[in-house]
Amino acid sequence: MLSELKRIIDQISRERGIDRSLLVEAIEEAVQSAARKKYGSRRDIEVRYNEEYGEVEIFQFRMVVEDAEDEQTEINIEDAKVLDPEAQIGDELGEKMPNIAELGRIAAQSAKQVIIHKMKDAERDVIYGMFKDRVGEVVSGIVQRFDRGNMVVNLGRTDAILPRDQQIPKRSFKQGDRIRAYLKEVRQTSRDSQLILSRTCNEFIGKLFEMEVPEMGEGIVRVLGVSREPGFRAKIAVSSSESDVDPVGACVGIKGSRVQNVVQELQGERIDIVTWSPDPAKYAYNALAPAHVSMVRVDEDNHTLLVVVPNDQLSLAIGRSGQNVRLASRLMGWDIDVKSEQRYKNLQDPGYQSLLKLPDVDEGLADQLFNKGITSTAVLAETSMNDLMAFRAIKEDYAGLLIAEAAKISVQVPEEEGSGTAAEDVDGNAVEAREEVTEIAAEVDRSAEGNEAGQPAGFEPSADPEQPDDVEPSADSEQPDDVEPSVDPEQPDDVEPSADPEQPVK
Repeated sequence: MLSELKRIIDQISRERGIDRSLLVEAIEEAVQSAARKKYGSRRDIEVRYNEEYGEVEIFQFRMVVEDAEDEQTEINIEDAKVLDPEAQIGDELGEKMPNIAELGRIAAQSAKQVIIHKMKDAERDVIYGMFKDRVGEVVSGIVQRFDRGNMVVNLGRTDAILPRDQQIPKRSFKQGDRIRAYLKEVRQTSRDSQLILSRTCNEFIGKLFEMEVPEMGEGIVRVLGVSREPGFRAKIAVSSSESDVDPVGACVGIKGSRVQNVVQELQGERIDIVTWSPDPAKYAYNALAPAHVSMVRVDEDNHTLLVVVPNDQLSLAIGRSGQNVRLASRLMGWDIDVKSEQRYKNLQDPGYQSLLKLPDVDEGLADQLFNKGITSTAVLAETSMNDLMAFRAIKEDYAGLLIAEAAKISVQVPEEEGSGTAAEDVDGNAVEAREEVTEIAAEVDRSAEGNEAGQPAGFEPSADPEQPDDVEPSADSEQPDDVEPSVDPEQPDDVEPSADPEQPVK
């Protein structure tokens, strides 16, 4: 029995890595607690483990007195002489108590609880010492069980916990599957698991690439940024310290073998590998891949970027639900505003800017108005409510409000700003701006003179020798839509009226 206790101590110490002295201390404390429950809590009891014989010895100490009144703390001088002939009054005499096997079932159960508690504390310290320096590494284990959505992973010596919020959504594991995860935290004292794992953090994908790409282990290729939406898509920025090593190619591998290993570990998460650049404009161009970028305007003070892309690349640059531009913004740490070339040209137009000043008019609605020929608030003020209500999401009350507000703004605009200005439309063609009031009156007078000469109403000659070449005659509002102003009723159909031998062709 005694040798059995020594063998058990040695075995537990060897298998669990617990210091042998800690086990001995736990046993001594447990037996001492059991002895006090058996013999009384006021006794001065000391427990020692005999290493030579492998047994636990219990000693109680009592004061030697003339006439003992409390046998738990005092002993008569006569009884003390039996134990030690040299004992004298006032001495503290120690006495070995009976075998610990006589402590009883309750005391033994109490000793067992103390030993288990001590062993858990010791084992917790051992686990902390083993893993405290491995925080930030990828560990491999086997799925043990599930506890209220949390995954318990067996790492061999101990179990770790993979919380529910650190698991990739819509990706399932079952009991017995092998899994790799990022060791996020090691707790020294905790009632729950000491080791906290993660598969959703950005560092996890970087560590997976370090395991697959030898150039990263050599320090040639480095990961300088990661942004991801776990389970859906991720972007990783890499750079190379040697000019002859392509960082993107090194991460992709031959026929995509390296990146595919990472994708398989992440169970199908899409990964975009881009080249890092110290230039924000170049970095944004790379980060928004696979979309092509036409222009990047950098605001370093506010850490914002205005990115202009071709019209047919806008949806690709933004991504589904804004995912592509959102990941690029997180990767760079800059705010990115993506606009199409068409909208960027519109924003340079004063008339377009005046539309944006109207209440509840965003760029989307302004684009619709602009594309339909309503190129400024002045034009909008002259638009009928029925024409305006043909647009999506414009109701009668709102249409009336827009027309009224447009009239107010157009009156406040200085006259020279609205005269003879031209803005490019979405096709890049010049769109004639609103004429000044005086110029319109002059056109009306010229139209009246044409009527006196026997010409049809609204007729304008295509070549006026007294008019400069760069002045376009304005169209008369009274001219029918089906009448061409340049057609002379007395001229044959096959003769172009602009082909005057005395006037150059415009």
